[in-house]
Parts: sequence; structure tokens; C-alpha cells
Amino acid sequence: MPQVSQQELYRYLEDRFACAQACAECSRACAVRASLVDPGDGTPEELVRRKGVICAEVCDATSRVLSEDSQTDEATVRAQVEWCRQVCAEAAHAFDGHPGAERTAEVCRACARACTDFLGTLTPSVP
Repeated sequence: MPQVSQQELYRYLEDRFACAQACAECSRACAVRASLVDPGDGTPEELVRRKGVICAEVCDATSRVLSEDSQTDEATVRAQVEWCRQVCAEAAHAFDGHPGAERTAEVCRACARACTDFLGTLTPSVP
């Protein structure tokens, strides 16, 4: 394992914590937003509800991965956080233009940014 400075370690831990917090907040916001739409009604709002449910689940799983002191390898963490980043960006796009969903869209964008920032602290993956 390469040597890292104490400052790099602190940044890694701070970004990991910020990402986990953003994921938890996004999970809550998406779950609340999804609960406001009747499932299976076939309207465009149903797509928003489904995106909200998926985003909530992925963010919840990502938050747990980042919050646990486990021996999860970096490649697995990277894949989970990248998946979360992508799902959050898609959910934010789905929430755009839906009355009352503006706050949830912004929370999703903030989570995607936190994921991007955290990915920047990880060592580059080798192809």
C-alpha cells in the first residue's frame, strides 16, 4: 500500500464522511418524494417515483458501505460510489421540472458532487 500523508488521509476520511452524509440525505429526500406519488398510475410522475425509489436504495447502500469500518476493497467502493453518482445525476434530471421536486433534485445533485469529490481521493484505478 502506498504511503499517504496525514493530510491526504484526513481529506480521504472527510470526503468519505461527506459522501456518506450526502447519500443518507439524498436517500431520505428521494424516499419522501417517492411516497408522494401513487405507484403504478402510469403518469410521468410514476417515472419520477421510480427514479426516487431507486436513488433512495442506491444511496442507502452506498452510505452503509462508506459508513461501515469494513475491509471492502477499494475497487468495490469505487464501483459503488460511481454507481451512486450516476443514479443521483439521473434522478436529479428526472426531478427537474416537476413541481415540488426542486429541493430533491438539488439534494441529488449535491450527492452526485460529493461522490465525484470522494472518487477524486481514491487512488486511480489501473485498467
